Amino acid sequence: MDNPITDVFFDLDHTLWDFERNSALTFEKIFKQRGLSIGLTEFLEAYTPINMAYWKLYREEKVSKPELRYQRLRKSFDTVGVSVSDTVIDGLAEDYIIHLADFNHLFPYTDTILEYLKPKYNLHIITNGFTEIQSKKMSKSGIRHYFDQIIDSETVGVKKPNPLIFNAALDKAETTAASSIMIGDNLEADIQGARKVGMQTLHFNVHNDEPHVHGPIINGLHEIKQYL
Repeated sequence: MDNPITDVFFDLDHTLWDFERNSALTFEKIFKQRGLSIGLTEFLEAYTPINMAYWKLYREEKVSKPELRYQRLRKSFDTVGVSVSDTVIDGLAEDYIIHLADFNHLFPYTDTILEYLKPKYNLHIITNGFTEIQSKKMSKSGIRHYFDQIIDSETVGVKKPNPLIFNAALDKAETTAASSIMIGDNLEADIQGARKVGMQTLHFNVHNDEPHVHGPIINGLHEIKQYL
């Protein structure tokens, strides 16, 4: 690393908390509760890219939180050819947020790497996720105690990759960009966003992104030990 690191900032979803696995289990639960007969695999094949696309629009301030929550479901059901009323969509959107933290699978080596890092660095979270659910995810998965500061986009008012959220995080952690590193899965939001404010980065490449020149890339959390 270029400079001595004192503070390590993590993204949460897709980086520590296994969003896709937990999300699938949540849909399985809420579909069953509402008596919806739909193939889970077929639905998720449609939903996953649609959800990612809408999160990109949300980061870019092109859709609102309610639009994101509604449209990602509406578009997915339309894609698989299942007719569902707006009332059911709205109910599922609420059910999803309520039950998402019921499942708390973490990526391999999450606890191991946090135990390794905690005595050496100040650890923090920067997330674009919804305020009401992110703290529940961390508490129920047993990782909340590792982190000093939790910075979420709804509280700050802007989303990664906006420089303002990274600067707000650095201020809250009482540290500098030069002595900080951001670890996350999203090349645009986490890596390019952090590098624009002068932070070092590690890209956790869980989405099989193409090789790039925006700093080191890791394919498993255990590889963090090679850098910190």
